[in-house]
Amino acid sequence: MFEKMGIVLAIAGAVVAALPASIGSSKGVGMVSEASTPVVIEDPSKFSRLLILQLLPGTQGLYGFVVGIMILNGIGVLGTLQPVTGIQGLAYLVSAIPIAAGGWLSAIAQARVAVTGVSIVSKNPAQSSKAIISATLVEFYALLSFIISFLMVMNINKI
Repeated sequence: MFEKMGIVLAIAGAVVAALPASIGSSKGVGMVSEASTPVVIEDPSKFSRLLILQLLPGTQGLYGFVVGIMILNGIGVLGTLQPVTGIQGLAYLVSAIPIAAGGWLSAIAQARVAVTGVSIVSKNPAQSSKAIISATLVEFYALLSFIISFLMVMNINKI
């Protein structure tokens, strides 16, 4: 029974990496899309500027997905299954935590900034770059979470 524990923990790590970040992204994209809809109905020419704001909170889900795929690849689920010790499985699970928490929370925070950016675009479309830059600043923290998880996953097989 315990010989399979490493695989189970690693697969749990892949789920932990992908699921919260994806939930945060879907919630965030939905928030910005809801705020953008009335603006686009009133003035369809603002759609492309608002689309950028809508897409920004979606990147965290992508980062979580990449870390999840890296974990699955590391244990051979996408090819030939590799032996995974309990410690390695636990390490995969722990390596998923930064992108899980950072991805989820930053997606929601980025969405909040992007929703306020929708108001900027609705009142003064020429200022849309300021709204996009403001929302992009939050992305930095999602990237930090992704990089930490990425580096941890890349080095687990050295354990």
